[in-house]
Amino acid sequence: MSKLFGTDGVRGVANEKITVELATKLSQAAAEVLGHEDSANRRPKAVVARDPRISSEFINAAVSAGLASSGVDVFDAGVLPTPAAAFLVDDINADFGVMISASHNPAPDNGIKFLSRGGEKLTDAQEDRILEQLEHEPRRPIGAEVGRVRRFSDAEDRYALHLLKTMPNRLEGMKIVIDAAHGAGSGVAPEVFTQAGAEVVVIGADPDGLNINHNYGSTHMENLQAAVLEHGADLGVALDGDADRFLAVDHKGTIVDGDQIMAMMAVALKDQGALKDDTLVVTVMSNLGLKLAMQQHDINVVETKVGDRYVLEAMAANQASLGGEQSGHIIFSQWATTGDGILTGLQLAARMNATKKKLADLATVMTRLPQVLINVKDVDKAAVDSHSVVKQEVVAVESQLGETGRVLLRQSGTEPVVRVMVEAADKATAQQQAQYLADVVSENLPL
Repeated sequence: MSKLFGTDGVRGVANEKITVELATKLSQAAAEVLGHEDSANRRPKAVVARDPRISSEFINAAVSAGLASSGVDVFDAGVLPTPAAAFLVDDINADFGVMISASHNPAPDNGIKFLSRGGEKLTDAQEDRILEQLEHEPRRPIGAEVGRVRRFSDAEDRYALHLLKTMPNRLEGMKIVIDAAHGAGSGVAPEVFTQAGAEVVVIGADPDGLNINHNYGSTHMENLQAAVLEHGADLGVALDGDADRFLAVDHKGTIVDGDQIMAMMAVALKDQGALKDDTLVVTVMSNLGLKLAMQQHDINVVETKVGDRYVLEAMAANQASLGGEQSGHIIFSQWATTGDGILTGLQLAARMNATKKKLADLATVMTRLPQVLINVKDVDKAAVDSHSVVKQEVVAVESQLGETGRVLLRQSGTEPVVRVMVEAADKATAQQQAQYLADVVSENLPL
């Protein structure tokens, strides 16, 4: 049970791990910890939203039943992105929220993610309390004390208005292709970009419950690249299943990743005087080219472990206004408590329109250094940071690469695997040195 919560809630195959029974019990436990323990003498309320995968319907019903049976009023927002759920928790002053989604995972998977007051990610202590509460009998109110389940009828409108209010300028004159991954952003994303003034072409926005993330979205960019070229668009917007990530495609059909987007937006925010303490928060997996570019613009870079929760923690500690991951999970703390793909796409499009520059030109703010990642399997991953030979060879390779290269050895969180990542000025060098270190790890850290 201690491993029930992962880095982003509870996730697994629907009806196998994510069952009706688990969803109900988790919701009852969360009702106690996130609702009744913090709500004094008033009835707690919670926002519940979901992505359009077929299993989200029965999980949504189980979650709502668990909450209402525990004396929590449920505001059912329907199909909306994860960042919408987070915003709505704060917007209506709810005690907590629940997002039912497996993000970029395939349709058979699903997940339950809880959000605390203000739409914040749960702390480890809150997750531990929910796990503890699972061992106790749930609260069972009767009569008027039972929670109500009601449709949150203006949820999408509230979120859309919030997004539009963040924009520094409108998008008239731009043609934008949106790929919603047949996911939670399928309805609201095209609506918001259209309201912002853009001419919008939509693909990957016909969810049928089974096609979420299938050949569309930020994990499958080919259709978006082709559509941008076909329609002569200025920008392609790729979301994932719960629309908390965003990757871009420029007018040439070239993919622009999260590091490049962060580099452009960091410079934009600094120009506007809105980049708090001229600081950007990234993970250790961000490309060295991003850090070199930020040095040229006198922007400080704070590095964290891989995972959006660590980015959020570092952003809070540094009071940073911008942070994120190479995958496109980008956080603007002024407007959001989590990554928001639609928000990020709007901000990037606004920057393009304000400067009258093409995305390909703006993206030259950084040069992506070739990056090679090799997974070394069946090794003693715990020894990777302490083995003398491995450490010695890493130092030797780093010395050869100099300031235009980097080495990162990282343990897998779930498997006996060490991930060897090398960046260098050219791909051949990166490949050669990554393979060399992978061989060193394999030879010196056998199980």
